[in-house]
Amino acid sequence: MSDTATTTRRARGGGGAARRAARTAVSFDTAKYIERNIPNFELLSDEALSIIEENAETLLEEVGVAFVDSPESLERWKAAGASVDGERVRIPRGLARKLCSTAPSKFTQHARNPERNVEIGGNTLVTAPVYGPPFVRDKDGGRRYATMDDFVKFVKLGYMSKWLHHSGGTVCEPTDVPVNKRHLDMLLTHMLYSDKPFMGSVTEPSRAQDSVEMCEILFGKEFVQENTVMTSLININSPMTFDPIMMGALEVYAKNNQACIISPFIVGGAMAPVSVMGTLTQVLAEVMAGIAYSQIIRPGAPVIFGTFVTSIDMNSGAPTFGTPEASQILYGAGQLARRMGLPFRSGGGLCASKLPDAQAAYETANTLNAALMGGVNFMLHSCGWLEGGLVASFEKFVMDADQLGTLHKMAAGVAHDENAQAMGAIREVGPGGHYLGCDHTQENFKSAFWKSDVFDYRPFETWDEDGAKDTQYLASQRVTKMLSDYQQPQINPEIKTALEAYVAEKKASMPDAFM
Repeated sequence: MSDTATTTRRARGGGGAARRAARTAVSFDTAKYIERNIPNFELLSDEALSIIEENAETLLEEVGVAFVDSPESLERWKAAGASVDGERVRIPRGLARKLCSTAPSKFTQHARNPERNVEIGGNTLVTAPVYGPPFVRDKDGGRRYATMDDFVKFVKLGYMSKWLHHSGGTVCEPTDVPVNKRHLDMLLTHMLYSDKPFMGSVTEPSRAQDSVEMCEILFGKEFVQENTVMTSLININSPMTFDPIMMGALEVYAKNNQACIISPFIVGGAMAPVSVMGTLTQVLAEVMAGIAYSQIIRPGAPVIFGTFVTSIDMNSGAPTFGTPEASQILYGAGQLARRMGLPFRSGGGLCASKLPDAQAAYETANTLNAALMGGVNFMLHSCGWLEGGLVASFEKFVMDADQLGTLHKMAAGVAHDENAQAMGAIREVGPGGHYLGCDHTQENFKSAFWKSDVFDYRPFETWDEDGAKDTQYLASQRVTKMLSDYQQPQINPEIKTALEAYVAEKKASMPDAFM
């Protein structure tokens, strides 16, 4: 299917009319995932990284990690050479790293539209939306519990967002659908309302299995076993604890060759030390244990080295975002991931603000820029995150998704070919002139500068006469227009029918449960 779902006939009334038609045409273009042509920011010295790696090995060997309520995992660790005492697994120095060595350095996640496939690892950056909020917010309705209708709207917005490469997973938590059934509706929504890659369910191992089986309907069973069609988030209960729900989901995905982000969830000072070096040591130990376990399940199973770290307000205990310390940890974790030859997940449009305001913008920009410079390969929470992840905001979704375009532009680097050197333009204009009318400007003005699709660049007088609309208002208008313009991507009717039948049968097989 073409990236452009609809076309608009060009007006016959001349150049101005044609340009206006082009500006108002409904477009579903999606930019290719980012390929960096700029260097990563290497914050830590080789000495500091070696210290972290040595200390992480010491933690695994002497302190160990807990695999709770999971006797099967304990037996697997014993067979692999670890020491098991109760639920505590102590991993001999070097064993975890050796097990991790079979994980691929990069992999392709396939979308049902092959043009939307993404490469995760190396010099790439894939952006995915917010994940997990139980609440949503918009300008008119305020803050409220999320519904399935909200979820569908977010998936539609994600599909139509040019700079967003991935449909994500639990973009919001639809609380009007039973807990034991909502994963089916969410997966079906990703599969039908978007053709970008998506994430599987991890809230219970059987739901991970449902995800695999639905993908086998969508892609074909053999294709799923030989290719990666899902990336899923496996959070570690920091400090140093692996729970049976997440580990059970990890086992399902690894066994079926599907990718997992092995990611500590850390609020610094509460779930890890307050120091950057101490936190990075714990992060590395936890990630190595999780990735090693995935490779015990299936050597070569695709994984992503994840880290999600915030600092803490020592007065209230609330998490804070966009802080220098969080960026330092992101940079350091990226270096550690690259030394292991693994794809890296971190970053996002993170903020603690309750509204899409200046605080949200500052905190989000700090994290987005750190993610680009820190070598992140998969950026969850790229757009829509508000209130420490409790809220998915419609306005912030489109504001953030728009700003992801700046990362594409920055990552492209600086061209130095003959056109970029612009010597002809400099000669043509000479001293005291201006460049607005010169040939070089006329040839390059459409692509020379990145331009927001949300922000207002007009003079004050024009802006004021038009109602003095702030950015949140403009974003709200854009949400309305995008949802109005949305057109569902084509899908094989037989596959659609089979997916809907699977969901209906699964739902009918169990009573509703809201706990």
